[in-house]
Parts: sequence; C-alpha cells; structure tokens
Amino acid sequence: MSNTIYQVIEYLEKIVPVCYQESYDNSGLLIGNPNVELKKGLICLDVTQLVMNEAVETGCNLIISHHPLIFNPLKKIIGSTLCENLVIQAIKNDIVIYAMHTNLDNVLCGVNQRFAENLGLKNTRILQPIQNNLYKLITYVPTEYVEIVRNALFQAGAGTIGNYNSCSFNAEGYGTFMANKNANPFVGNKNKIHQEKEIRTEVIFPIHIKSRVISALIKNHPYEEPAFDVVLLANTNKTIGAGMIGELETPMSELDFLQFLKKQLQLSCIKYSKFCKKQVKTVALCGGSGSFLIGEAIRQKADIFISSELKHNHFVEPAGVILLADIGHFESEIYIKKLLYEILIKKFSTFALSLNEKNPVSYL
Repeated sequence: MSNTIYQVIEYLEKIVPVCYQESYDNSGLLIGNPNVELKKGLICLDVTQLVMNEAVETGCNLIISHHPLIFNPLKKIIGSTLCENLVIQAIKNDIVIYAMHTNLDNVLCGVNQRFAENLGLKNTRILQPIQNNLYKLITYVPTEYVEIVRNALFQAGAGTIGNYNSCSFNAEGYGTFMANKNANPFVGNKNKIHQEKEIRTEVIFPIHIKSRVISALIKNHPYEEPAFDVVLLANTNKTIGAGMIGELETPMSELDFLQFLKKQLQLSCIKYSKFCKKQVKTVALCGGSGSFLIGEAIRQKADIFISSELKHNHFVEPAGVILLADIGHFESEIYIKKLLYEILIKKFSTFALSLNEKNPVSYL
C-alpha cells in the first residue's frame, strides 16, 4: 500500500514536533501539496541547485532538508534569486519541500545527541532546557471510572516525567452539580443537586500533545460535561532544549582532545581559543550556530564548548575559563542526513541521501 507525503510528515512530527522550533525559524511544510502519493524522497542539509537537479533527475517528489529553503519572507517570486528559482522549480516539478531545523536541534533524539554520540560522550543531557513547555491537566472523575480515564490519558502521552511514565496524583473528594432541563446527566436527576464521590486526578504533559490529551479525556470521561483545568507550568522540560552536555569516559589533555575531535569528525581544521591548562572531561556542544550557549556551558563547568560561527569576542571574553572550538557550521551538522534517514527508513522505504551535496565553505 502506497503512502502519501502527508503520512510521512505526520510520522516525522510525532517524533520531532514543529512547535519546538525557535520563534525566528521556518520549519515545517514550505512548498507543495502533501496529499499526494509519495514517489521518492530525498534528504539534504540545504536545498541547493545541485540538490534540486538530483531530485528532478531521480523522480523525487519530496525533499526533506535541515535548513529551510524559505527563511526570510518572499515579497515576489520572479526568479531573481536562487531561492526564488528553486521555489519555481519545485512547483513546476510538483516537488514538496519540508524543513526540520531548530525543532530537530531542540529534541533529545536530534542533532546534538547524534553529535555527542560520535564523540563517545556519557551521561548526556540537554545543555539549556526550555521552560513554558509543560502543562498540568486537573480533572475530576467518578471513583469507578478513574482507572479508565487515567489509562486513556497515559495512552495519549500524559504522565511522563523524566525516566518515569504513568505518573499522576490522585485525591479523593466529592463533587456537586445540578443538571438543568436540557442536560443528559450520567448520574443524578434533573433540577436536583447531586453529590458524587470523585477522584481529583492530575497529570503532566508537554505542549505538543495538548489537543491529544484533552481529546482522550473528553472521549473517555463518563460525564456529559467533564470538569477540567489545563495549567501552564514553570517547570523545565529536560527533554527539550538547546545544546548537549556530557562526559568523556577518560579525560584528555586539551590538545589530545582537539586532535581526537578533528579525527572523529573528519575535520580539515579547528578554530580554537587559548588553552586553559586543564584536562577535558565535561564536554558541551551545539550543532550549528551556538554561541548563545557559551555562558550556560561555563555555568555548568564544561571544560570545552564545541559549536560554529563563533566571533572574535567569544574567544576573547572567556579566556582561561573554558576552551572554545569552532569546527564549522556544515561540519557540526554533518550527521543530520543520516539521522533523518534512519528515522524515515524504519517506516518508508523510498528515501535516499542526497549525493550531490557538498560543504559550501572551502578551506585552503
């Protein structure tokens, strides 16, 4: 049975929700109609002319890229820029373009986890977890139905805290209500106050499954009008956020680690700051442009911070406090294509990695 492109997108967004992209970003469906049959898919870091040519020549009707082709607003599409030309070519050839950028950066199983794995880091965790992402659902359920409702909420994804799932708080009490003449009460009589033994049940869930959790509650709650509150929490979600931090199995000297980094990631060069004259044990990193995380890496006592697009002042200011290593933007995200391929090939067999994509930056 064939799959539609929409089914591919739906599958991806369950693993890497679009709502976790940064406010400045433009991830998600960018071009085309997803309600068509998937023929072949192509995975790339950037939609370039070479990548577009490859998609057309090989009969691909879906390109999944890391960086969005359309990042800044387009006021006209007349072919005066490379972006405009690529948009025109995608539309002419019925090619759907979908981007997974900072949402893929910010999930635990994304860019930075793969980066950390390639350096053999242990005890990895998000360097800067995000806030304003978790909600608490509070509802009141008749005692004999609480197990049904609670399990439905768990099945919808609620109740996961760190390495624990099926987490909830439950307290006994009683509720009162009076059904009017237009009601169809599950218990009690119309126009008469009813008192019912109930369990107050509370569960936590992340923002991207909010509608799913509320739907599960309404579908499985026996009351015609179930009472519930959804409260935004200030708690930090440790599974979503920027960067990654972890530890090496065995500490190394700063020079030895830089040489290891260069060999492990097959780098042609590394730009680095003044040595701090200490062993490297705790490593912080961020794929792409991550200078905004230097302060957090220092706060968490990382020995080195690895990223790209670091400026002169970044190397000057923390001198002697933390070793900085700029390995290049493309180089820090080199494993993204393989990561996306491994996610997609589990369910869809018609994806390939772009073969015509090269680092746009050259070194002499």
